[in-house]
Amino acid sequence: MVFNRYGSAVASSPSPASPIAPSAGPHPDAAGADDVPVLQRLSTLDRFLPVWIVLAMGGGLGLGALVPSIDAGLSALNVGSISLPIALGLLLMMYPVLAKVRYGAVLRDRSPQTARMLGASLVLNWVVGPALMFALAWIFLADQPEFRTGLIIVGLARCIAMVLIWSDLSCADREATALMVAVNSVFQIVAYSLLGWFYLTALPDLLGLDSQGFTIGIWEVARTVLTFLGVPLVAGILTRVIGVRRKGEAWYEETFLPRIGPFALYGLLFTIVMLFAIQGDAIVDQPLDVARIALPLLVYFALMFAAGWGAGQLIGAGYARTASLAFTAAGNNFELAIAVAIGVFGATSGQALAGVVGPLIEVPVLVALVYVTLWARRRWYSADSDSAPLERSGATGPSTAVSTTRATS
Repeated sequence: MVFNRYGSAVASSPSPASPIAPSAGPHPDAAGADDVPVLQRLSTLDRFLPVWIVLAMGGGLGLGALVPSIDAGLSALNVGSISLPIALGLLLMMYPVLAKVRYGAVLRDRSPQTARMLGASLVLNWVVGPALMFALAWIFLADQPEFRTGLIIVGLARCIAMVLIWSDLSCADREATALMVAVNSVFQIVAYSLLGWFYLTALPDLLGLDSQGFTIGIWEVARTVLTFLGVPLVAGILTRVIGVRRKGEAWYEETFLPRIGPFALYGLLFTIVMLFAIQGDAIVDQPLDVARIALPLLVYFALMFAAGWGAGQLIGAGYARTASLAFTAAGNNFELAIAVAIGVFGATSGQALAGVVGPLIEVPVLVALVYVTLWARRRWYSADSDSAPLERSGATGPSTAVSTTRATS
């Protein structure tokens, strides 16, 4: 019996290959039958993931409408610019994913492809992404300075949280994703304030455009990154080290991880409920403004994902690392963006509304892209999830289940 990332049993291939060993051939969760549709091989949690997310969004909006004072109540639980309920959801979401990462494999990986992958990730996240969002903000929201500024703030905040979920859902390389997240986190602490000044003050002045001042200290960014990445990262490392040392790797991979796996989804859904409960009034009362903000975000996510996928193909990465690169490029750290927008411009500002619309659009779009990548994996890649696309000769790899990512380093 093999378990998926949420702990549900799925059919397994009769192959004797260990589910924790990187081996050639079908994915460890492969059902072993080419004619079985992918969705039928997913657990209930996996198969209806978009439904759970839509229900969480609706539940958050409903909660905000039924309990108008929830925003004030949750604001009382803030520590600085960090919302404790949202922090709890994000930590719960990220811990199981980070507990799965094989940190020894990450530290041992010195391959040229890994260096190329990191280089591509840095260029996409810190050159292409902010520049693209700046351009889209001015193209679509030139007459709305508050929304435009909020959108640029979203573009500057590179994803360090939910990308781990999208990577896991799409059977990407979780070790590669964790490595890129760690590197981006360091760059975020160092570069966020400088890039904010550049794109919101220096570059508009240079181009003769209207600008809005931007002031955010490095410590404010560092505190957010350390809270939402540092805590679950340390917990994940300690859990793996202690668990493997005391019980062995087989127990850790086959017994412990399936038990904690579902909490990643629970944390994701809880976070979505909290976000939409807090900002429900703004979303419901300003639907046209939300639509205007959503349009450039849709274009941004699509272009960044395509750029990440193209970069993965260009450097010769297989499916798993290409998917990791694409999702790392497309995702944004909405918590940091919202915290910055509220801290600098206020909770009722247009900049804060733009930050909240970010996850409203990002979550369903990236969930859809998860399904696109899984379809592409089945259609154009061989049975080995790290292999290059099959030649355009009409051959397709065997169908494989998409529930668990194996180690690839």
